[in-house]
Amino acid sequence: MKPTITNELLDELLKNYSQPGDLLGPEGLLTELKKRLINRVLDSELTTHLGYDKHQSPPESAAAGQPNARNGHSSKTLRSDDGKLAIKVPRDRNGDFEPTLVPKHRREFNGFDECIVSLYSRGLSVREIQQHLLEIYKVEVSSALITNATDAVIEEVKAWQNRNLDTVYPIVYFDAIVVKIRHEGKVTNRAIYLALAINLEGKKEVLGMWSSENEGARFWLAVASELKNRGLQDIFICCVDGLSGFAQALEAVYPKCRVQRCIVHQLRNSLKFVNWKERKQIAADLKTIYAAPTVEAARIALQAFRSTHDAKHPAIGRSWAAHWEQLTPFFHFPPEIRKIIYTTNAIESLNSSFRKISRHRNLFPTIDSLFKLFYLSLKNISAKWTMTIHNWPSALSYFTIEFSDRIPNNQ
Repeated sequence: MKPTITNELLDELLKNYSQPGDLLGPEGLLTELKKRLINRVLDSELTTHLGYDKHQSPPESAAAGQPNARNGHSSKTLRSDDGKLAIKVPRDRNGDFEPTLVPKHRREFNGFDECIVSLYSRGLSVREIQQHLLEIYKVEVSSALITNATDAVIEEVKAWQNRNLDTVYPIVYFDAIVVKIRHEGKVTNRAIYLALAINLEGKKEVLGMWSSENEGARFWLAVASELKNRGLQDIFICCVDGLSGFAQALEAVYPKCRVQRCIVHQLRNSLKFVNWKERKQIAADLKTIYAAPTVEAARIALQAFRSTHDAKHPAIGRSWAAHWEQLTPFFHFPPEIRKIIYTTNAIESLNSSFRKISRHRNLFPTIDSLFKLFYLSLKNISAKWTMTIHNWPSALSYFTIEFSDRIPNNQ
């Protein structure tokens, strides 16, 4: 039931009010009222625990032996949204009273931990969080408190990483972001691999995050096997940036999956060999390959490109020819959905967000600290993924026909 606050009560509370600080300041009415209410509730909780009120005799059931009784108060300072709150926690003689409103060892009140986690998830460093809380709430917090508050999500990260997945994802993108990690006393660059999927509804979903010192077929086999153990039984198309050993490992676990090498990454790698004056022309000539109407027309365009540019830039044509089988699967699909398939732009956008969030941290002390930040940040990022990806109805229509026997409930 909603409590009734009469005008007479408000008049009584505000009779000495003269300026905003009297109401909202650190020693103002609202802070004092909150402290008094907390103390009153704690006293009521002890009364319930003991079974009798102050100045009353213990109930007959407690008469045998020495009954439990009140045993004074202990002082405690809480950090809250309104600053520090000095309260008095009642004690009982037996020492078995467990307050509910402010549990033992609890030093925060009113979602203070949630505030710390929210700031951390937006990329603020521990020092920046300390400064923010001091400026806004006039509360000094230790780095250990911030670490403990954010470490509470580590188990949540593990549960998320091991959650059940859909049985089918039409498209999965794999890519990596490189960060600096302190490992065994040394600072090393560590690749964090992410899998971003498009589900049957056309919505984006991050399937997981992994890290390994050595990328290769064995590592990717473990990743693919983990996805399958979590319920993912089929992938139509995987788009990747030439990850070492990926294609072989994926074929072993998902033999029907088509692996598409990212065209955008291929273009960037090609243009590294070209000076800035020539890049515009080379990029236009390369576009005739991936924008061709058919795979055969693309092959002819590659031959024309090599006859023109091999003399000066032989590495470009050689690279396209060497990876031709993985660069061309998207030609089997209608032109309006090819771009969905041949570029990892979706996951690169996610990685860009992660880079912005982690830019204040030159070094992560552990892999867990990195995963903790990325997971919390992902919750904020994915909350904005409310729309289906562009041209998804056309893509789904094609997939429903092309992979009719592989789509659940499409028999």
